[in-house]
Amino acid sequence: MTHPFLQLDVFAPAPLRGNPLAVVDQADDLDAATLQSIACWLGLSETTFLLKPSAPEADYRVRIFTPGGELPFAGHPTLGSCAAWLQLGRKPRRDGVVIQQCGVGLVEVRVAAPDASGAKQLAFAAPPMREIPIEPTLLHNVAQALGLERDDIQRSAWLDNGPRWFCLWLRSAERVLAVEPDHAALKRLGVNVGMAGRHAAGGDAAIEVRFFGSALNVPEDPVTGSLNASLAQWLIGCGVLPSAYVAAQGAKLGRAGRVHIERDAAGQVWVGGAVQPLITGTLTL
Repeated sequence: MTHPFLQLDVFAPAPLRGNPLAVVDQADDLDAATLQSIACWLGLSETTFLLKPSAPEADYRVRIFTPGGELPFAGHPTLGSCAAWLQLGRKPRRDGVVIQQCGVGLVEVRVAAPDASGAKQLAFAAPPMREIPIEPTLLHNVAQALGLERDDIQRSAWLDNGPRWFCLWLRSAERVLAVEPDHAALKRLGVNVGMAGRHAAGGDAAIEVRFFGSALNVPEDPVTGSLNASLAQWLIGCGVLPSAYVAAQGAKLGRAGRVHIERDAAGQVWVGGAVQPLITGTLTL
């Protein structure tokens, strides 16, 4: 049994600088246990599987797996899956717009012209997000696991846009980059932690973002689109960040991910970046 297989680099300003994604096409005949086994064997933060859509409006359906389980939605898998679907020669119903079906429903992806390097420029519409207060004892325990003092944390909240994120806004990008997490403690607490802090003016990125997916068996993710979507809705909504900015992520892993955020006049947040096609082949099972 063979399946078309692609590997792409998402939110990557240049090849090998973003977050890799594996995509398996024509996966309708594979059961969930097999999908999970493939994701575990590949060992990337996420692997996606393209299927025929069941919703009439959708161009394709995707299932998204980490080594630790299935996700209803994730950002870099959304952009990478869309880019792979287009690279395989598919055409959307509407020019410049692809409709993805996934666990949270239908997600719109805008497709711009490739840049000079040939990388696809894509942006997804952030799904609705719920903000939930964090219980003080849990906040204290997570801060301890991260080596943070109380005055390092300026804001905190659970943010839920399909995946649920324990989110912290720290006093600076430098403090974000200095964090050395206790992954075993975070896993015991059952939290996946996203954090961000502001860079000094003058650079190409306004904020630095990190994500520790200890409860998903992903110690640190290079670039996390769905987390950036929730952070944008939260931090733009409370007036901390402007309606358009660039987030950096992955520096501690030797990456240079760049996530482009824009809230349009209707209030919709768009999360975009470049997708670099790297590997095309066949998966044989």
